Amino acid sequence: MYNPWHGCHRFSEACKNCYVFHFDKKRNIDTEIVKKNAEFDKIIKKDRSGNYKIPDGVEVAVCLTSDFFIKEADPWRDEVWQMIKQRPKVKFVIFTKRYNRIKECLPYDFGSDYDHVAINLTCENQKRIDERLPSFIDLPVKTKGVLVSPMLEKVDMECYLETGKIDYVYVSGENYDGARELDYDWVKDLQEQCKRTDTSFIFYDTGNKFRKDGKHYIIPPRKSKEQATKAGLNFKGKFDKKS
Repeated sequence: MYNPWHGCHRFSEACKNCYVFHFDKKRNIDTEIVKKNAEFDKIIKKDRSGNYKIPDGVEVAVCLTSDFFIKEADPWRDEVWQMIKQRPKVKFVIFTKRYNRIKECLPYDFGSDYDHVAINLTCENQKRIDERLPSFIDLPVKTKGVLVSPMLEKVDMECYLETGKIDYVYVSGENYDGARELDYDWVKDLQEQCKRTDTSFIFYDTGNKFRKDGKHYIIPPRKSKEQATKAGLNFKGKFDKKS
C-alpha cells in the first residue's frame, strides 16, 4: 500500500459511508483536509544495502486513503508520477472516482514507460457507470479496471465490457457504520455479463450486510472477504490468460 497523501471529500453515492471517514473519526482526524504524507517517497526509498524497501515484482495499491486525482494533490502528483516511472518492475494500481480529472492529470510523458500502471475506476450504480465509463474506456492506459464498490444496485455494463477495453471488474459490498445491503443476485448478474464478454471478474467482499435467496445476513468485516471467495464467482477472463 502506498498513500502519498491523505484526506478526501465525498464525491458520489459510494462515499456515504466511506471507511476512511469512519476510521479518521475514531482517531479525531478531519478527513476533509488533504495532506501530503510522510511516506510520500516510500516507493523509491532504499535500505542500507542499497536495495529498494519495496522490492521489484510486487503490486502496490495507490491512494487508498484519498483519491489520486483529487485537486488538492495537483502540486504533488507529477513528482509521484516520476517516482512511479523509476520503478517499472513494480505494478502500481491507482484507485479513483474522479473520472473527469484523469486525462488532464496524466504526466506529460505518459506512454509505454507507464505500462506498469493500472487505473481502477469506481462506479457504484447504473448512473455512475453511464456517467464515467464512456470517457474512461478510451484513456491511453494499458490496464483498466472497474470497481463496483460498494455495489448499490443491479447494474448493466455489458455494452462497455464488449469493447474489450476493460480488463477486469471487482465487486464488493460495504462495511462499518451505515453499511448498505448487497444482493447476491446483483453480483451473479454482473458476473454473467463478464463471462459473456470474457472479462475477468473478482467478487472481493460481501460487505457487512448481505442478501441471498431472500435471506438477510450480517457478516463481520473480518469474514466478508472470505465469504465472497467461498461464493465461487471469480472468473478468469482474457486479461488473466494473457498475464
